[in-house]
Amino acid sequence: MNKIAIQGIKGSNHYIVAQNYFGATTQIQECLSFDALVNSVISENSTYGIMALENTIAGSIIPNYALIDQYDLIITGEYYLNIHHHLMALENQKTEDIQEVYSHPMALLQCKEFFKKHPHIKLIEDVDTADVAKRISEKQLQHVAAIAPKIASDIFGLTVLEDEIQTIKNNATRFVIVQKNNSAKVEAQDINKASLKFELDHNRGSLAAVLNVMSDCQLNLTKILSLPKIETPWKYAFFVDVTFDDYKNYVKAKAIIEIMALEFKILGEYKNGRNE
Repeated sequence: MNKIAIQGIKGSNHYIVAQNYFGATTQIQECLSFDALVNSVISENSTYGIMALENTIAGSIIPNYALIDQYDLIITGEYYLNIHHHLMALENQKTEDIQEVYSHPMALLQCKEFFKKHPHIKLIEDVDTADVAKRISEKQLQHVAAIAPKIASDIFGLTVLEDEIQTIKNNATRFVIVQKNNSAKVEAQDINKASLKFELDHNRGSLAAVLNVMSDCQLNLTKILSLPKIETPWKYAFFVDVTFDDYKNYVKAKAIIEIMALEFKILGEYKNGRNE
């Protein structure tokens, strides 16, 4: 059975994605950091890794783009998960009894408006949403709450004090499925999305020329992000996602861009998760 590396533990959003994408019987490798997740994949301790890449509220998780690029991971799929944040604690407590809330910084950011109504609560950043729920349960911590998916309350026997505390109810995160380079291949007939990285001459119109090629080849640009090249000040690499209806158009665009770019890299070719 393939082992799936996730950031976090059972009960986390990464765990939910693993179950939804690979099935409920999936073998999970819990990692408390994305660096540990990447190490698990490149060392072949895990066959796949699941990495959050962007959120509709908090935006891109830029360090994860850098990790995928740095370690030559290949994106072989994606999954969009609607995010639901719940405040949970030991039973027989109310929200007014809670003095501290621990959670992942992203979860805290996505629930800012709720906590403005409860200024007595101290917010503390932690490594994982579900891990806090587990710690509260194991240590029987009174007056402490976690922000986590509802499944975490079921797994660790906590009581949900407040449902759906995220500021924006239409809140979703895009997760990508990654593997070690050359370890997997998606069939061409299933590919209608790609993640690319390229670097260009620092000349006027160089980026516009590449974007025109994408348009002429009927690619839809769904994401563009620039990251600085640490070893070369004031030089940037562009990370883009494109979708397409005809794989041949994508192949044509790819060949042209590879000629135009100083450096060109395919981070992944896979099925668009939003078509499902």
